[in-house]
Amino acid sequence: MVAIGEISTGRPRAGVSGFALRCAASPYLWIAAFVAVAVAALSLPLRLPLGPNAWDTVVYLDALQRIRTGQAPGLDFFAPVGPLGYYLMACLDRLFPQAQPMLLANWALLPVLLPLVALMTGDLAQRRPGQALALLLPFLLFAALPVNLHSLYPSPGLDGYGHYNRQICLLLYLLIAALLFVKRRGLRIGLVSTLMLSLFLVKITGALVGTLLVGYALLVGRMRFVDVVIAAGLTILSLGGIELATGLVSAYLSDVFELVALNTGDMLPRFLTVASVKFNVIAPLLVLLATLALVGWRDGLPSTRSDWRAWADSPLCWLAIAFAALAFFETQNSGSLEFIGLWPILLLLLTQWWLRVGDPLRPVVLLLLMATVLPSLMIYVERSGRALIAAPAYAKLDLPELGPLGRFSVKPEIATRAAHMLDHYAAHQATYNELVAADLGPSHILASEIDYQATWLLEIRQAVRAIARWEAEHRRRLNAVFTLDFVDPMNYLLNRPPPREVPIGPDPSRTTPVLTRETLTELGRTDAILIPKCPPTPEREALRRHFAPALAGRDPVALAPCWDMYLRK
Repeated sequence: MVAIGEISTGRPRAGVSGFALRCAASPYLWIAAFVAVAVAALSLPLRLPLGPNAWDTVVYLDALQRIRTGQAPGLDFFAPVGPLGYYLMACLDRLFPQAQPMLLANWALLPVLLPLVALMTGDLAQRRPGQALALLLPFLLFAALPVNLHSLYPSPGLDGYGHYNRQICLLLYLLIAALLFVKRRGLRIGLVSTLMLSLFLVKITGALVGTLLVGYALLVGRMRFVDVVIAAGLTILSLGGIELATGLVSAYLSDVFELVALNTGDMLPRFLTVASVKFNVIAPLLVLLATLALVGWRDGLPSTRSDWRAWADSPLCWLAIAFAALAFFETQNSGSLEFIGLWPILLLLLTQWWLRVGDPLRPVVLLLLMATVLPSLMIYVERSGRALIAAPAYAKLDLPELGPLGRFSVKPEIATRAAHMLDHYAAHQATYNELVAADLGPSHILASEIDYQATWLLEIRQAVRAIARWEAEHRRRLNAVFTLDFVDPMNYLLNRPPPREVPIGPDPSRTTPVLTRETLTELGRTDAILIPKCPPTPEREALRRHFAPALAGRDPVALAPCWDMYLRK
């Protein structure tokens, strides 16, 4: 019997059907089709269905505007993750200036990911074209849309958060596949070094997990010591070159150390959260590991050193190590493609056990394999399908002042509610300030509610209109603004240079560094500091208190029902 994922590489079939089969088995054709669709999507003024936490994408727009005006992550502003995704999005924005920002952020790493997966699957296709497609097609599927594998809100919509977490999951997917499937020594070294460099420059925890996986490959003999040294040397040399040319690496590491200091806490609750969120994958996976361990005990434990090393390089041990590594990574995340990196290992197991026809445990193992794989696949397809099918019936949000950022749609009743809630928040400030005094927000999951995300977009539109009116009435152009909120799209929308030395995506509980003299000096040069009020929340109040020294000596201006402006004299 032929293993799953294997297609005969003997004499090619003649005629049209043979040509079609060869084309369908070509990884390059699938990748080219994916690129064509992505280019079309970025070129068209698409309107996407609004999803939970959509404002997280604005962190990328804030970074984009800063890069446009000559700032650099780490050097000129505090960033919670590495610089690679921001710079690649800035490059894509120059090519596709009218692209929907959520797609730009989601596909920012495609210029790195697609060449690597093409090299890997192209090499594998020469030996096992079926396995090459079995690795490539799930990868392209999970890279296609901004969709996470955990739903935060019942209504269909695309996820505006977790972009860099999804990118790390895709990079780790390729790293595990490279360690297990690539045979050519030079290609494997090149892939590992490039992937480790990318992991480091996207998110440091991804590089830590990658280091563990490469170290295990060295331990079990899948990579030679000299090959690991060469790959590590190439990665370090690349980082050294970037540091000498820009200083970005040391600045990034400085931000990482500061971020660690701001996020100290017990790891056990984080592991329990991962176990709870991904119970549908972890439960069958643990049973699968136990079953494979039982099979190993039944077939006899290794007796020699070489046998033990071969056992350590088995899919069972790789699955256990990769699961532990990916679980650690997920403790540092909120929203991603959890555990998709296990698929290359599960593919090996599926290939092996498909052939074990006489083994009484074969049906059990195959069932557990499917139980481990299918939840993530079905959730992704179901969430993507719901969002795309529902979108034509949605009402567009009328936000021309927001440019590409305003191209969202929602259910008609949510659009009506969002406009009403903006007026409601403005008229009932005292009520919500009472909640803030008790350290409570209007909802426990306010940012995850799609109707609030729509209200927030209307709140931003109100500010843009109000600033335009104020500047016209006072014949004064504000040199820059700074918004005391989690995200700040104002300078991007107004095309102003953002102030330096202030963080992007300031979260009072995680990513708000101590105010420095340089930060206060830069804010002192900024004409306007904006305070959003619809609604008041504990997070907004915490940011107002944190930046209170920067408000001293400024003139307060009632800019709009939902906005106060503190003006530099």
